[in-house]
Amino acid sequence: MTRHRPALLVLGLLLAVVGTAGQAQAVGYRYWSFWDRDAAGTWVYATQGPSTARPSDGDVQGFRFSVSEDSKHSAKPRGPSGFAAICAKTPAREGAKRVALVLDFGTADDAPAGSAPPDPSPRTACARLDEDATTADALAAVAEPLRYDTNALLCAIAGYPRTGCGEAVSDGAGSGDAGSGDRPEASATPRRASEPGSGDGDGGPSVGLVAGIAAVAVLGAGALWQARRRRG
Repeated sequence: MTRHRPALLVLGLLLAVVGTAGQAQAVGYRYWSFWDRDAAGTWVYATQGPSTARPSDGDVQGFRFSVSEDSKHSAKPRGPSGFAAICAKTPAREGAKRVALVLDFGTADDAPAGSAPPDPSPRTACARLDEDATTADALAAVAEPLRYDTNALLCAIAGYPRTGCGEAVSDGAGSGDAGSGDRPEASATPRRASEPGSGDGDGGPSVGLVAGIAAVAVLGAGALWQARRRRG
């Protein structure tokens, strides 16, 4: 058993380095995700951004502020989402459409450092618009002030958050520190942390990971040399 200890030590160190590097590379994004409510009453991640989506009369759309790795893991809007209930006090009008909106400001864990959601519960609103209006028009009608970046990414609804726009954050951190990496696309669909362009920037192993493995290899070589020397 003694002669195998150096090899076991090397293997343990290697696993520790790889595991630590993997944790360091994992990131999420803090942003407003955009959702459509389908005929079955289920929230479906929107395939367009609010500036290009054109909802129909009777549609329900939702927005949720949260920290998410990608659309697959993004948090859905909470609370009631029925069109009849949300738009009950907004009668239909000829030449116009009504769009129900659910605005979920998320939880304290999702808030940027030093901030808190303006409402603990989701808001609902019914926007009456021209027939060719976009979702961005609906938001402007009921949830100003809005904030967008230069790539048309929705940054803030009703003034929340005051700063930031789709920034990367360390894995598992709601109110944690900002990291580096690509922000969500204008359609509010962030890249996966493992995709090229995110995290370290090239999708390959980080410099830290390569250096760590190299260091373990040097230690392992030294340990094996010492073991062979003792046996000799």
